[in-house]
Amino acid sequence: MFSIFKKEFKSYFTSATAYVMMGMFVLVSSIIFYINLVSQTADFSFNLNYMSIILIIIIPILTMKILAEERKSGTEVMLITSPTSLTNIVVGKYLAALSVFLIMTVITFIYPIVLAIFGEPAMSEIIGGYIGFILLGTSFLAFGLFASSLTESQIVAAIISVVGLVLMWLLQGIAPALGGVTAKVLSWFSLFSRTEDFYAGMLSLAPIVYYLSFSAIFVFITIRIIEKRRWSKG
Repeated sequence: MFSIFKKEFKSYFTSATAYVMMGMFVLVSSIIFYINLVSQTADFSFNLNYMSIILIIIIPILTMKILAEERKSGTEVMLITSPTSLTNIVVGKYLAALSVFLIMTVITFIYPIVLAIFGEPAMSEIIGGYIGFILLGTSFLAFGLFASSLTESQIVAAIISVVGLVLMWLLQGIAPALGGVTAKVLSWFSLFSRTEDFYAGMLSLAPIVYYLSFSAIFVFITIRIIEKRRWSKG
C-alpha cells in the first residue's frame, strides 16, 4: 500500500495538478476570507461554508485521473494483476489524494492565525469547523474515487463527481419538502447538512461515524467495481 501511496502522491507533484488545485483553492479561499474580514464579522463558519462549496469543483479534478487514467493508458491491467491486493491499490491511491487535500487545508490555517492576532475568535468553533470540513473532504474524495473507477475518461469522471456532489448539496433543501421515507433516504446522502453542528463548534459521534462510513462504503464499492473488471478480464 505504501508504494502505491508514494507513487500516486509523487505523481500529483510531478504534474501541475496539485499546484494548480492548491493555488485555485487558496486564492478563492483568501478572497472569501478577505470579504469576511472587511465585513468585520469574523465569523469563521462563513469561510468554511464557502470553502466546502469550492470543494465541489476542486475534489473532482483532484480525483478524476486517479483510476480513469490507469484504465485509459492500459496500465490498469498490470496493476490489477500484480501481487498487491486491490484493497491496497485503491486505499493507497485514496490516501495519496487525501494527503494532497490535507496539505491544501493546512495552508488555510493562516486565516484563523490572522484572526487570533487581531482579535479573539471562538477557537472551539474554528477547531470543530475544521474537523467537519476535513470529514466532508474525505467523503468527497471517496465519491470522486468511485466516479473515477466508472470510466476511462477523466473528463467524464469529473462530471459524474461534480454532478453527484452538487446533488448532495441540493438535497439538504429538497429532502425536507418531500417528506416521508423518501426524505429520510435523501437526507442520508446530504453531506452538507451534517457540517452545521461542526461549524457551530459542536462535536458529536453520529456525524463523525456517518462521514467515515460514507467514505468506507464508497471505497469498498470502488474495490468491488475493479475486482469485477479483473475477473471479467481473467
